[in-house]
Amino acid sequence: MAAGEYVSVSSQADTEKADLAREAAELKRSPAAETRELAAIYESRGVEPLLAHRVAEQMMAHDALGAHRRDELGLADDGESLPLQAAVSSALAFAAGAILPVLAALAPHGAVLYVVPVTALVLLALLGALGARAGGAPAGRAMLRVVLLGALAMGMTALIGALTGTVV
Repeated sequence: MAAGEYVSVSSQADTEKADLAREAAELKRSPAAETRELAAIYESRGVEPLLAHRVAEQMMAHDALGAHRRDELGLADDGESLPLQAAVSSALAFAAGAILPVLAALAPHGAVLYVVPVTALVLLALLGALGARAGGAPAGRAMLRVVLLGALAMGMTALIGALTGTVV
C-alpha cells in the first residue's frame, strides 16, 4: 500500500512540476497571450469581459505563475505533493486498519473463514460511516459503497485463491 501511494503521489508531483515548468515558459515567452487566457477563464466563470481582463492583469502583476497554477491548471496553493509523507501515512493507516482483522484470524480454525470476513466488513462499514461523517456526507451511501467494494475485493481474492489451489 505504501509503495503504491509513493509511486502514485510521485507521479502526481512529477506531472505538477512539469505543468508548472511549461506554464512558466509560456509566461516568459508570451505574457500577453497568457493574460488573455487567464481573462478568458474568468469570463467563463461569469466575470464581465472588461473586469475579467483587469483582474487577469492584476493577478499577473501580483503572481502570474500562482494565478495560472490555481485558475488554469487547477492546482492548490498549499504546496507540492509529498510522496514520502503519503507513503508513511498509507502504511500507518493500512497497519492500523489491519489490526482487528488480523486478531480475528486468531479465532478457532473452523470459524476463521467466517470471523475474518465478517469482522472486515463490519469494520469497513464503520470506517465508511466515519469517513462520510468527517466529510459531511450521508453515512448510509458511503457505508454501502465501502462494504460492497470490500466484499467484491474479498470475493475476487477468494476466487483467485480457489482457482490457484491456495487456501482461502
